Amino acid sequence: MIITYRSILFFSIFIMFAFQCEKNHNTLPPNGSVSAIFETEPVEDSDDTADDPCVWVHPTDPSLSVIIGTDKDENAPGLRVYDLTGAQIYATSNEKANNVDIRYGMQLGVENSDIVTAGLRVSNTLGIYKVDPDNRSLSSVSARQITLGIEVYGSCMYKESTTNTFYAIVNDKEGNVEQYRLFDNGSGLVDAELVRTLKLPGQLEGCVADDILGHLYIGEEEHGIWKYEAAPGGSDNGVLIDSIGPHLAADVEGLTLYYSGESTGYLIASSQGDDTYVIYSREGQNNFIGRFSVVDSETIDGTSGTDGIDVCNMNLGGQLSNGVFVVQDDVNDNGNQNFKVISWDNIASLFSPPLTINSEWDLRN
Repeated sequence: MIITYRSILFFSIFIMFAFQCEKNHNTLPPNGSVSAIFETEPVEDSDDTADDPCVWVHPTDPSLSVIIGTDKDENAPGLRVYDLTGAQIYATSNEKANNVDIRYGMQLGVENSDIVTAGLRVSNTLGIYKVDPDNRSLSSVSARQITLGIEVYGSCMYKESTTNTFYAIVNDKEGNVEQYRLFDNGSGLVDAELVRTLKLPGQLEGCVADDILGHLYIGEEEHGIWKYEAAPGGSDNGVLIDSIGPHLAADVEGLTLYYSGESTGYLIASSQGDDTYVIYSREGQNNFIGRFSVVDSETIDGTSGTDGIDVCNMNLGGQLSNGVFVVQDDVNDNGNQNFKVISWDNIASLFSPPLTINSEWDLRN
């Protein structure tokens, strides 16, 4: 028997294909598909550098809201800011950033500021910024270099609504989680103190916190989605709300929350292994609702291998008057990686009954 390079290559591809099919064969088919209405400018580097987005809602003019996206290129800006046409309008000068999150209304000095945090992976520190609503830029408000106790990978924020206390939550590839309380250092800058640690079995990244119901969701990439109490004094015992199987394909990546009311809405996860997005109820036991994908339109390609995601229920005007869903696209057909933007009402209409649309629920409050 003569073994050629071509036969070895064919066999390797077959094994990889079979493994991927076996890995994802139990997932249910999507309820349907949607297409992006616009996309952001691609990042500058051709490697895997775009990762996670968040949406900032302008306080007086929703059309001036922005998308903030991370860039993991060590030689590029860590955070990029895009307007609602997808054009980049600002970039920070800090280092490689992996995940980004935002919370509104932190009192710094005599002003209330909208705060953005990101895990900075070169210096292994916590980046903290405030949004300038006039020029839609970001400026660092870290009181010092806030060095983390783990090798930061993923991150998110939590604002305890009853006390108006702000937290940054970071995790690593070894299953470690650190929670930091953020506070004004007396000079209008933000300092942080470690208030809690958690330990999970495997590699983590995606996380999101429910500011009203007090839940913290963490994605263990090869296992599933965990739910913890978000307050630092809460239990260290998590509940696995879903695992790799009919609904989720590894890796579990980005997590985000759609608020349709004080206790209602949706938890959404990026099921990276089969290029879909999974929706659960926000209330109760986070029951599975369904799955969807983002496919090609005539002008914009669909998404695949998504890392970070974000959703915003609020009216941003025009085609985004019923909210927006933003996803990272691992393979952009027209250049380097970027972020795709989908209208929430297009997603809501895929399901029977349709998902709730409530653009009046004000995240800024």
